[in-house]
Amino acid sequence: MHTSVLRSPVLPDRAGGGAAPLHAVPSTLLIPLAARAEGDACFPAMACGDAVAARLLRRLGTDTRAFAADRPTVLNILWRTRHIQAAGRAFFAAHPRAWGINLGCGLSHYFQWLDNGMNTWVDADLPEVMALRRALLPPGSARQRQAEIDIRSPHWWRSLQLPPEALEHPLFVVCEGVLMYLQPEQARAVLASFATHAPAGSRLIVDPLTRWAVGHARAHPSVGRTGAEFLWGISRLGELTACHPRLRLVHARSAAECYGWMGLACEAMWSPWIGAPLYGLAELGV
Repeated sequence: MHTSVLRSPVLPDRAGGGAAPLHAVPSTLLIPLAARAEGDACFPAMACGDAVAARLLRRLGTDTRAFAADRPTVLNILWRTRHIQAAGRAFFAAHPRAWGINLGCGLSHYFQWLDNGMNTWVDADLPEVMALRRALLPPGSARQRQAEIDIRSPHWWRSLQLPPEALEHPLFVVCEGVLMYLQPEQARAVLASFATHAPAGSRLIVDPLTRWAVGHARAHPSVGRTGAEFLWGISRLGELTACHPRLRLVHARSAAECYGWMGLACEAMWSPWIGAPLYGLAELGV
């Protein structure tokens, strides 16, 4: 069994009550933060150019060396970050005044890459995470907003408090590193809520995990250190759109491509049994 990280990020001290560490799933925000802060030097071909992550890590004062040493996970996170960047830039080129939303944002900062001077961005997460985010990374402009949501709640979309003008254009929504920690019915409900409420032309980026990983998070070199568990995965890509008739699969990629022809060849051998990529990115549309 993996041991815990040396120290978890803590909430700001409120009313003299002392600071409290983040719980298991919220503490997974350290994994992409460490990858983006330190991964560019390890994998320059996959560098994402995060100008904020290293500064946040220093301010947190949290030991993330074990996360940075998990090179496959660092590579996967840089890979997904670059593809989300590319998808976001293409989307906002087509819809320059649209809104973007990062569900389960943690301490990620996609707006540093996707701000075109006209769009608006909403970072949303659990109250305990948003308290930490406000202390470390307050909004930089009127076009940056924050929302406290619990994506497990059936009313999470309402908690975003999107004004009418946000729904006049398609939305670009990111939900990375989140759904695998939800119960299957909760994950499907998130997809269905997006399909129900998002305007036509909207996009949702998710990173599905194979169902074979469910219940085995402790074997993961990074996630196993947080105490979080994988609860949802897929056995075929069609499961991502089966929960609502408005949903369609626009594009899907496998993280196996990080490892070149050897990774793709291995996945081709496994695919008859696993049915879907071990880990990947999917762009869903309505």
